[in-house]
Amino acid sequence: MNKSSFFIIGQHAVIEALKNPKRKVLRVFLTEESKKNIHRKSPNKNLFNDVKVYFKTKKELDKYSTKENLLHQGYVAEVEHLEKLVLKDFVKERSDITLACLDGVTDPRNIGSLIRSASAFGIDGIIIKERNFPRDSKLMYKAASGALEYINIFEVSNINSTLKNLKDKNFWVYGFDGNGEKNFTEIEWKGNNVLLFGSEGSGMHQHTSKYADFLVKIDIDKKTESLNISNSAAIVFHHLNYKKNS
Repeated sequence: MNKSSFFIIGQHAVIEALKNPKRKVLRVFLTEESKKNIHRKSPNKNLFNDVKVYFKTKKELDKYSTKENLLHQGYVAEVEHLEKLVLKDFVKERSDITLACLDGVTDPRNIGSLIRSASAFGIDGIIIKERNFPRDSKLMYKAASGALEYINIFEVSNINSTLKNLKDKNFWVYGFDGNGEKNFTEIEWKGNNVLLFGSEGSGMHQHTSKYADFLVKIDIDKKTESLNISNSAAIVFHHLNYKKNS
């Protein structure tokens, strides 16, 4: 296997990777049925240009997903990483930007689900600490369901210094915390904003939360202690997208 390549599995993850002109797909492993399905979904496109295609049985493909206990659906691909994006270049000539920042979020399924919601609701990009981003994770790609091909991911070495730099560039930082003073729906959400989400268990790091201009919360029934991070993010992303387009 190529040093910079890795495997992804699942129908949406593989098909969207094939559609993405920026993604180098080296090899695709399909069942006969999954190949027919690709042609049905994209009858006017040859998604296999410059791609080596191998036909396998479902059982032969199982070895790529058994360890993670995932369903491959007849689709496996060996792909290369996308070129890394530079946050300071991205924000330089844009306005009204909304970025999500993940502080200590490490679970690949949660990250993948959050990426899927971010793509669905028009979030401009996701900031994540480089060492916390599971770049080669089949779990993350499967949970993202192809959305990793469409969302801007900014891997940074230090979350705190990144937030400080964004604040210096006229971004407002909103930290999501169950003890926040305001419900997030009460905010205007204009200009450049960073949505800061803490880890699945302990929330935002104390030092990182100091970089938030405001602490806001999602109002939930008191019988429920908290929401999963990907569910929380989806609620917020949907609301901001609704406000933006209404």
